[in-house]
Amino acid sequence: MPQLSQIGEIYASQLFWLAIVFALIYFGIGRAMVPKIERTIDDRDARIAGDLDAAETATAAASTLDHDYHAGLDTARSTALRDVTEAKAKATAASEKRVKAGDAKLATALAEATARISASRDSAMIEIEAATVEAVQDIVTKLSGVKVDRATAAAKVKAELVHG
Repeated sequence: MPQLSQIGEIYASQLFWLAIVFALIYFGIGRAMVPKIERTIDDRDARIAGDLDAAETATAAASTLDHDYHAGLDTARSTALRDVTEAKAKATAASEKRVKAGDAKLATALAEATARISASRDSAMIEIEAATVEAVQDIVTKLSGVKVDRATAAAKVKAELVHG
């Protein structure tokens, strides 16, 4: 076969060109493309590292802001609680003052009313006593026909009113 008989003649030249093609591919990819790919990967790694550092910095800043925010809230709560407590104390004091003033007015009004009632009762007792003395004089005169003087009738009525 003629195809197989020429293998020996062209075998060495094909191996030579194979070596040249592989060398070109190796140096073309290995020396030209691999460094570009490595630079791209290194740039990407550097960008990712920078982004991670920026994220950590932002997280730390956010944590600090959150801490400051909660500290401010705690301060505001304590201030509000203090203000509410002071307002309650002031309102309680004002209410107690008004109640004391009202109690004093009521005590004064009660004393005045008690004095008026006592005066009215004393006046009524005097009128009742006078009416009773007149009634006793009239009854004794009608029943016995004896006329009793006013002083004697008044003394007897007083004695009976005291004993009940």
